Amino acid sequence: MLNSPEITDAEFAQFQKLIYKIAGISMSDAKKILLVGRLSKRLRHYNFSSYGQYYRLVTSGTADQELQLMVDLLTTNETYFFREGKHFDFLRNVAAAHPAGRPFNVWSAAASTGEEIYTICMVLADVLGIDGNWTVTGSDINLSVLKTAEAGHYVLDRTRGLPPEYLRKYCLKGVREQEGTFLIDKRLRDHTRFLQVNLNNQLPELGPFEVIFLRNVMIYFDQETKRRVVGRLIQKLRPGGCFIVGHSETLNGINDEVRAVHPTIYRKP
Repeated sequence: MLNSPEITDAEFAQFQKLIYKIAGISMSDAKKILLVGRLSKRLRHYNFSSYGQYYRLVTSGTADQELQLMVDLLTTNETYFFREGKHFDFLRNVAAAHPAGRPFNVWSAAASTGEEIYTICMVLADVLGIDGNWTVTGSDINLSVLKTAEAGHYVLDRTRGLPPEYLRKYCLKGVREQEGTFLIDKRLRDHTRFLQVNLNNQLPELGPFEVIFLRNVMIYFDQETKRRVVGRLIQKLRPGGCFIVGHSETLNGINDEVRAVHPTIYRKP
């Protein structure tokens, strides 16, 4: 087996342009080590001696599965249950004020491995009832994390942020061969749907939604990509619906169709 080759500046620039073209992600020069760490195994898999060879493979038009795997490897992000908890306090209040009988639909537009999705589900089950009229849609460009999210099956180490009472109420602890894991209650999973969506492309027919979460994603986009992505997503909000971004993100200077109601929380008039 070959040792992992070094990546040249020209080769790294090729991957920077490729991931920007596909996903709108601006990968800074500081991410070179990350890219090498994520892709070096694929070079060893093919016995390639350069990153240029791998680039030619994924751009050949004949290796779509490998191209998707490359995207998956370069777009994995950290997530955990009840991350940025004030957003879920806000969601709880919005759901409680929602007109009875009208569907309550939420979109997690960068669902990753699903912790955000199931946090939303737990809040809505509390407020609207576990058999209530609500749906949570989860999407991501990364197929491998979507499979994890759809399964709702996690190792117990992933309970970070999850209140113990919710772990007892909405999760099933694994036994025997499943020991050390937990499964999200099927009654919650039945309220979810998952689909691959590239936010950098035209969106599928979805919505309208009462709330859209797009958290900790825009930090990877340049200003023009942010404008395009946010503009598309806001069209999927109901009038009066809310758009929630990450604690280090803002829509100031990006979109004027929504109004800030709290830091990182916006409402469509």
